[in-house]
Formats: sequence, structure tokens, C-alpha cells
Amino acid sequence: MTMAADRRSHPARWVALAVAAVVALFFAVLATREPAASRQASSPLLGHPAPEISGQSVLDSRAVRLSDSKGRFVLVNFVASWCVACAEEHDDLIKFSQRHRAAGDAEVLGVVFDDRDADVRGFFEKRGGDWPVVSDPEGKVALDYGVRGPPESFLIDADGYVISKIIGRVSADGLDRLVQRAKAGEARRGEGER
Repeated sequence: MTMAADRRSHPARWVALAVAAVVALFFAVLATREPAASRQASSPLLGHPAPEISGQSVLDSRAVRLSDSKGRFVLVNFVASWCVACAEEHDDLIKFSQRHRAAGDAEVLGVVFDDRDADVRGFFEKRGGDWPVVSDPEGKVALDYGVRGPPESFLIDADGYVISKIIGRVSADGLDRLVQRAKAGEARRGEGER
């Protein structure tokens, strides 16, 4: 290699190093950002009564009606066994459910999104979780809520009004913050969380 060729390769090395630094920074930001309750979305349902959800739980055949949960916060969570992010958030849903079970102030209600009931049963048998999960074979509940794909979640307040829509993976701590803010009156109907 001649000295002239060596001098010409230095700018290429600097460009490659700069690109590598930008890519590393991008991945660092993605890896450290909070996973969920901060990714809230607007929805025409915010500030309005939650559409009714009713049916039998695919896990144990018990009858389920969202309106029977008045007086408690309900996280309506759309789930599918094939959804990677659903599997990733599942432990946080278990934590959230367990934290609020003793107080009786919040609970989780799952809705099957574009999946077979048997596959969702297997998903819960493998990962745990004992909240009701309602089948939605025609997609009516998903349509009523405007869901495009799982996981999507809606926090319903104790009076039955939708106060938050969360797209993507949830975290137990983020959900707890949403519930605490709503209890403190910070989440006003119709505004949701930003």
C-alpha cells in the first residue's frame, strides 16, 4: 500500500466510526427507554364509557362482564399467543394483578385478538396469570375499541370510563403510576395521559 492510498483510507475510517457511533447511540436509547405507560395513544374512547365486554373466560369458562367491575380500575388487555410483545409484558401483567388483588382496587381483563382460544389457554398455562380472558372470534370487541394489533391496553376507571390507551408493551410500575394519578384526580376524563 502506498502512502497516498493510506491517506485516502483515513476519511473512510472516520466516516465508518461516526456511523458506528450513531448506531450505538440509537440502540442505547431504545434499550433504556421505559417500556410502556409512556407510549400512550389518543383514542375517541378517552373520556367515554368503555364498550361492554362480556362472554366466558377461555381459561376457566366463568362468565365475565366488564360492567361487573365498576368500583375498580380495569386494564383491558388485548392478547395473542403469537405476539412476542405480549409474552414480554406478561410478567408485568401478573405483577400488576397481584399487587392490586389484596386491595381489590384494580384488575386485568384479557381479550383474545385474532387467535385460537386453545392457543391462548396454552399461553397462560405456560406463563401463568389467572385473570379472565374473553374470546373475540369475530373481532367485535377489538373493533369497538379500535384495536389494530396486540398488545394494546385500555385503562378503565372505577366509574367505567376509558382514561388511557396504551399501545405496545406495558410495565407494572407504569400501570401503577397511571392508577395512582387517576386516583389523585390527575387523569381527567377525555384527556388521557400524555
